[in-house]
Formats: sequence, C-alpha cells, structure tokens
Amino acid sequence: MNAVWGRSYFALQAIAGAAWWVGVFTLPLVREATLGELDPQLVALFDLPLFVVGSGLAALGVRWAAVLATVWTVLVALALTGYATITGLAGRGVLAMIAAAAGSIAALSLVLRGRLPSELLLRGPFAFRPAASRASPARHLGATAVQAGLFWGLLLGVVPLAIAALEERWGLAVALPEGLSTWMRGAGLALLVLATALGIASAAALATRGDGTPLPSAMPNRLVVAGPYRVVRNPMAVAGIAQGVAVGLLLNSWLVVGYAMAGAVIWHLLVRPPEEADLEARFGEPYRRYRGAVRCWVPRLRPVPAVR
Repeated sequence: MNAVWGRSYFALQAIAGAAWWVGVFTLPLVREATLGELDPQLVALFDLPLFVVGSGLAALGVRWAAVLATVWTVLVALALTGYATITGLAGRGVLAMIAAAAGSIAALSLVLRGRLPSELLLRGPFAFRPAASRASPARHLGATAVQAGLFWGLLLGVVPLAIAALEERWGLAVALPEGLSTWMRGAGLALLVLATALGIASAAALATRGDGTPLPSAMPNRLVVAGPYRVVRNPMAVAGIAQGVAVGLLLNSWLVVGYAMAGAVIWHLLVRPPEEADLEARFGEPYRRYRGAVRCWVPRLRPVPAVR
C-alpha cells in the first residue's frame, strides 16, 4: 500500500510538472518567477524527460525511473537555490523545487522500501538509548540545559536567521503594514515566552522524574506522567514547534513559520512512530494506557493523575 502512495505522488508530480512547463512557455510571469533569466528551452531539454517523463514512468512502477527523477529533482533544487541566491531571481522556483525534492525522496523511499526513511534521522546522538542510570537529577538537569542551549541556538537562532535572509534575497519577503508587523512581533514574543516555559517544564520533568533527558541518546529510564505530560503526550515537540512559529512572527518571515510547520510534519511522520514503539517496548502496558488517555498534539482539559 505504501508503494502505491509513492507511485501516486510521482503521478501528481508528472502532471504538475507538465502543467508548469505549459505555464512557462505561455505565461511570462510564471517563467520569470520560477526560472528568472534562465533559458527555458535549454532547461526543458533536460527537465521534460528527466522530471516529467521520469515521474510518469515512476508512477507506472518503473523503479529506475523513480531513482532518476528523484536524483534530477534534488540536483535541480540545489542548482536553482545557488542561482537564486547569487542573482536574487527565481525564488518561487526554488521553493517549488525544494518541495518537489522532499516529496520525491519520500515517494522514492515508499516505492523502494515501503516506508519513510526514519532511520536516517535516528542515528548518532539521535539514536534511542536510555540515559546512564544512577545519575543524579542535577546531572540530568545540567545535560538538559546544555542540550537546550545548543539546539535552541541552532534551530531557533542560526537556521531561522539564515532562512529569513534567503527569503529576502529570493524576493519572497512580504512587506506588512507597520501596525500589523508590530502586532505580529508582540504575538511572537508572547508565544515564545509561553512555549519556552513549556519546554523548560517538560525537560525538568524528564530530568527529575524520569532519570534521563530529552535527548534521544539519553532518554528517561522511567515513564514520565507528570507536569506537562499529564495533559499532552509530546509537550517538548509542541513547545519546539510553537517556538519556531514564534521566531517566524518575530522575524516577520513566513518561510520561518513554514520551516517550523515542516518540522512538525517531519517529527510526526518520521520521529514519533519509532519513538512511541521504543517507549512501548520499554514500558509496556503502562505506556499503552497512557497513550490511550493522553493525545499527541491536543491537550486534555483535565490532566491525568501523575505517576510517581
């Protein structure tokens, strides 16, 4: 069934690619927005057989065509990103090709392996391993603080600033009225404070109640049903996504908001299933009861009883 989903994606991609090329050759606005000053005939010479036809063959079940279309899509996305960054042109084309590259990679994995490549994200420091037992809560709290500083600095600082700069360079930034911009920054600041408080409370619960940290390679040794975990199953993920959205509002960057939402999709599809399988394998029936009582994303109105 998963292979069918992959082939269906390639079918949609072939149709969308063909429609886009019709727009390129008939609508100057589409050509300029997605290709800039590149020669459309030269690009079409390679893209039509490798992207459109290749995706069509992949939809029919031709595996080598799926590989070829995916490799070509990734290469075009990289090349167009470089072109747009240097020239400031074709920013919308970059977004379209990045989305197509991500979709092609996921679809190729479904076609070839029947599942999404979650194992690629769960390696090294992200591989699931319990924390060293007998470590003191203070030591876990210290490790958690270091982890939070590194991850927040990178994922909520460096990456969003880079995305916002590219958004401006690619001509994708949206100029808002001053009043609306001020309101968004205020909302972003409030959301950032609330989400950060949620993340800190969740991390503290893992360190003090679970004998572990939020890091996958030092996971809690005990099932944590305390603090924010009494109302939502994955408060750390909720906090992280909300923080990303807040930073996007502060930077007035819709691409950063999109980056945060893409992170939510990646986490939900690639990280959550193996993480929950690991928790079920380690904690068994107590975790299954907890999972049945507390939702993944939507908080409960009444917290479940804490487990001590």
